[in-house]
Amino acid sequence: MAESQDNSTGILGAVSSVAQQATSVVSNALEAMHITAPQNQENETQDVNGKSEVDQEDKKDAAELEEGEIRETNGKEEKQGPKTVFDDPASFNLKHPLYTPWTLYFGSPNVKNLPKTPAPSAAGGGAVEKAANWMEDIRKVVIFDSVEEFWGLHNNIVPPSRLDKKADYYLMRDAVLPAWEDPANKHGGKWSVQFPREKTKERIDQMWLYTILAAIGETFETDTGENKDFSAPPDRSDMITGVIINARPNFYRLNIWTREAPEDPSEPSALLDRITKIGRHFKQEVLGVPMEIKLTGTGGFSTDVEFASHKESTKKSKDNSKKIIL
Repeated sequence: MAESQDNSTGILGAVSSVAQQATSVVSNALEAMHITAPQNQENETQDVNGKSEVDQEDKKDAAELEEGEIRETNGKEEKQGPKTVFDDPASFNLKHPLYTPWTLYFGSPNVKNLPKTPAPSAAGGGAVEKAANWMEDIRKVVIFDSVEEFWGLHNNIVPPSRLDKKADYYLMRDAVLPAWEDPANKHGGKWSVQFPREKTKERIDQMWLYTILAAIGETFETDTGENKDFSAPPDRSDMITGVIINARPNFYRLNIWTREAPEDPSEPSALLDRITKIGRHFKQEVLGVPMEIKLTGTGGFSTDVEFASHKESTKKSKDNSKKIIL
């Protein structure tokens, strides 16, 4: 872990190990999202009606205000009623909800000493055991369901470029686990692209951010190029179940997991069109690469943007005819 300590400030600040990183990210992210634990009753005086002295003081201050008067706080006028993060970054009370909740997971071989993430339901049979083994190195960080909570989290975790060289981020929709065996994933597949680590270290953070913004903003199934139109809100799409980034000694890999995968990519179908649309948006709008440009060779990347079903990916001998390559 010496290299990790030298090159990274940790998940949320300078720490001495990846295990400490994964532990501290939760409390710091919650603090950034203005979620605090209830105060100890010993530290708060209660009156006979169960109200704290702080509540009584607030009522007193409000009663002393004349009609139309606005109370000032720290020299600033306090806006009454709903307040967005633009009105008050510290104490806003109005958030912008996402289409669905999302959960961030952190994966590393160095988290085994931390509390485990619950395994899938036993109803999954043998698949559950495989998922449970996979989840040994993965821990849940936090769940968020609003734009404000997302930025509070994103601004307080270490970016992918500074992750340990055997670490992963998994951003999963709703209660979907970061395992192919999860019912939401087992019939699906993934779009993926692999980048040489040293050549893309300066850009990987932006590419990861744009990927997760497209996922939580539900824009992966919008048109690209000249046909794109963001004037209307996108429809919620359950096709994307998660986005993942893998940091490895020699490369970074971005993945987009889908709920379904076409059985035969050579056979035209509505599902194939839908999956291909996601890949085109990923390549052109998220990565910023024109469709006619190949990433390998002229682009200098390790792979092109490729799709394969999870079932196909588990096979020892890969069949390129079962892939979609853009």
